[in-house]
This record gives sequence, structure tokens and C-alpha cells, in this order.
Amino acid sequence: MDTFIQQIINGLVLGSMYALVALGYTMVYGVLNLINFAHGDVLMIGAMTGLTILNILNTHFPELAGPIKLAIAIGGAIPVCMIVNIIIERVAYRRLRNAPRLAPLITAIGVSTLLNTFAMMIWGRNPLPFPQMLPTDPILIGGAVITPTQILLLALALVSMAGLVLLVEKTKMGRAMRATAENPRVAGLMGVDSNKVIIATFALGAALAAVAGVMWGANYASIQFSMGFLPGLKAFCAAVLGGIGNIYGAMIGGIALGIIESLGAGYIGDLTGGFLGSHYQDIFAFVVLILVLTVRPSGIMGERVADRA
Repeated sequence: MDTFIQQIINGLVLGSMYALVALGYTMVYGVLNLINFAHGDVLMIGAMTGLTILNILNTHFPELAGPIKLAIAIGGAIPVCMIVNIIIERVAYRRLRNAPRLAPLITAIGVSTLLNTFAMMIWGRNPLPFPQMLPTDPILIGGAVITPTQILLLALALVSMAGLVLLVEKTKMGRAMRATAENPRVAGLMGVDSNKVIIATFALGAALAAVAGVMWGANYASIQFSMGFLPGLKAFCAAVLGGIGNIYGAMIGGIALGIIESLGAGYIGDLTGGFLGSHYQDIFAFVVLILVLTVRPSGIMGERVADRA
């Protein structure tokens, strides 16, 4: 039971980060019918920017408390990631809105490679240690342990997702986003500026990815230029699992995928008689993706986005 509770906690922490990134995928797909495969690298940019800010603060302002430094790092990473994602949309995707779907897909892969290369040139190719800003003393919960960093991560993810829901459901920009996702041409006739909506969508997704990136570094204490690929791919799997185009589905899919992956990592050795170890946990995301696409392609929430002529 202790192992089960521990894996559930680990799954919630991991799933929260997947959910934050999956929201970026699902919002962009809902508005543009585009899979932005460079989104995982925005998470990497957020982590690298956060590390740079923390190093500056540790050098010039060592007297600041760790939580304050971490808050400043997150606050600095968010606008950087938003600017990067807006530039990506403006330069790489805007001219391809009416192109065949294969063109923006290939462009997204190219943008991902460019971001990786630029990050390698700026921060180097070796893994970088991420400083611990919060106490490392574990907190016991029913025989399992959780760290203050993980508690903060869960709290930030909850606040971020709740804030996004309120923005989408209760604000004028949220209504414009929903209208554009439903029918961009009709929304335009009603006075909705689709360019502003799309920019806002990319910016919001980048902000969530920045939070996930900094907290990923804080949780795992190490980052590198190629770190965004696998979490980004898994977050895409989470978006598909929940129902791509549906923000609630992205949240549910991210949490579910994190729990599935953590439980699989904890029990795969017993289930296979020791043949497979916990380092095979990455296979679960893609097994789940294959099963969902085979059995229920629309995902858990069943969101359907109409084809556009």
C-alpha cells in the first residue's frame, strides 16, 4: 500500500506537468487545427530561462529567500516563453494557415529542431544542475513521501488550470477563443479578430509551459537542451487521451497519463517477473496512445472539431 500511495503521488506530480503542456497543444489545435510539435521545446526554454535567472539571483542577491527566487524565475520565464511562442506563430505558422495539413506539421518539427539547436548553442549540450530553492525535507503521507517542491508544483498546476478555465469560460477573450474554435469565419463576421485570438492562444499555452518547465527543473534538479522532446510528446499523448481540442480533456488526460506511467514504473518489474524495470516507463504513454486511437479516437471527453474547408 505504501508503494501504491507513493506512485499515486508521483503520478499526480508528473501528470500535472503533462497537463500544463497538454493544454498548450489542445488550445492551439482547437483554434487552428494545428499540432504545434515545437511546444515541448517551449517547456525547455522556460526551464533554461528559469535556471539562468536563478543563477543570476544566487550570484547577485544571495540573501533572497529560495521561494522568492523561484517565484522570480517563474515570473521571468513566462514572458520569455510567450515571446518565443508568438514569434513561432508569426514566422512559422501564420502563412501556412490555409496550406495542406502536412506543411505546418513539417514546419513544427523544423521549429523544434531550431529551438533545440539554439538552446544548445546558448546553454551547451551537457546537463545542467538546477538549484534547489525549497527545503528538501520530505513530508510523510500514509507511509509515502512528498517534498515541498512537489507540493508547490501541484499547487501551481491547480491554480494555473483553474485560472485558464476562468479565462476561457468567463472573459471576453475566452468567448472569442471559443467562437474562433467553433467557426473562425462566422466569428470574424461577428467582429472577432482571429489574429489576436490566435496570438493570445499561443501566449497562454507558452505561459503554462513556462511554469511546467521551471517546476520540472526544480523537481528533477537537472535540465538540458533536449529535455523538451519526450515530455512534449507525452503531453501530446495526454491531449489525445483526454480529447484534443477540449481543455478539460487535456487536464484529465495529463493526470491520467502521469498516474498510469508512475504505476507502471512501480509495478512493471513484478508484472514481468523482473524482465522489465522502471526505466521502461516511457512505453506506457505510447501504449495508451495506441489503445485510445484504436478504441476511442476522439478521446475521453470526446471533443470533435469540425473539418474546415
